Amino acid sequence: MADKDGRVVIVGAGHGGGTAAATLRQFGWTGPITLIGDEPLVPYHRPPLSKAWLKGEADSESLALRPESFYAEQDIKLRLDTTVEWIDRERREVALDGDKRIAYDHLILATGARARALPVPGADFAKVLALRDAANADQLKEALGVGKRAVVIGGGYIGLEVAASARALGAEVTVVEREARVLARVACETLSRFFERYHRQRGVVFEFGLGVLEVLGEDGEIAGVRLSDDRVLPADVVLVGIGGEPNVELAKSAGLACDNGVIVDMNALTSDPHVYAIGDMTRRPLPLYGRDFRLESVPNALEQAKQAAAHLCDRAPPPPEVPWFWSDQYDLKLQIAGLPFDVADTVVRGDPDTDKFAIFHISPDHQIQAVEAVNMPDAFLGGRQFIGNRKPVSIEKLRDLAAPMKTVGA
Repeated sequence: MADKDGRVVIVGAGHGGGTAAATLRQFGWTGPITLIGDEPLVPYHRPPLSKAWLKGEADSESLALRPESFYAEQDIKLRLDTTVEWIDRERREVALDGDKRIAYDHLILATGARARALPVPGADFAKVLALRDAANADQLKEALGVGKRAVVIGGGYIGLEVAASARALGAEVTVVEREARVLARVACETLSRFFERYHRQRGVVFEFGLGVLEVLGEDGEIAGVRLSDDRVLPADVVLVGIGGEPNVELAKSAGLACDNGVIVDMNALTSDPHVYAIGDMTRRPLPLYGRDFRLESVPNALEQAKQAAAHLCDRAPPPPEVPWFWSDQYDLKLQIAGLPFDVADTVVRGDPDTDKFAIFHISPDHQIQAVEAVNMPDAFLGGRQFIGNRKPVSIEKLRDLAAPMKTVGA
């Protein structure tokens, strides 16, 4: 499709951008590749930031996707700690801070998503933190410790992962969630109640059905968080985990089609045939579910990086993957495959009281749409396979732990 000696510029040096650069070389791209990132670090694994990094079990070298030497060896030019200000699609150039321009034949946008800001007075205190990058994680790690009082705003996966890590570091933790349960927007009630119980048993306090009015403090130091019922929770640090927003401002200013993300096709191509977009910032087709959706996950970023590289190198596209996600909390490994669209029933395999179970979301025609598996990798892997092949399953066999996952087909 494209001449493999053309100039590729990649904006965003996270999982998606780093993988796109490496995959292009793997697929035979011979032209110049420039990878631009606004952080000072080479592309690195972000999920451990809320877990191993906070607990001091990982550092920047261990989290790097590839050693820095890899990029020089593969003739990939790194421009780190650099911001792209705007895109000139007509001249096919990107403008950097300092007004320097870099020309491209093909542009890949991988600008990710940012944490949604807390829209209340006091949210600008230094110890009101989000968790999106290594700098955030360093600030949070420094603020946590034995006896420190942490208020986590938002009971989603990031909030719960930070709560677990904070407890491991000896901090007192209160999670404030405006809904009636944790994970209310992303998990079924059975899973929510399980995680709430597990966290409570380890000392986490929950405040449900409440919002935050303001963060209190003086001289730049936090004193507490005022809730919507006017109570004040004492706090030394506040972690805001109320969702993410796609970084589409650069794409929008360039006139690319956007709708809760940059709109792309199955090749990760935008409305401009010379511009691709990948990762958390995109709204992409999901053939298994017959709709478009924006996903925030590492596997999604990797899949789209391969789609873009394959299309540029005139290779067959990678087969569509089943979306999957994971979360590590304490000694629990939650693995999720699929998305719970068009669900008629849920089936529990195993017993939540044993801390080892799976919840299957079933369509009206007995196909598995999604599975949430806690410490049950066989259910996750088997469920993911059934989601992908769209074969119906037997509800009775699915409930029966004695029936191996490969035998639960109808």
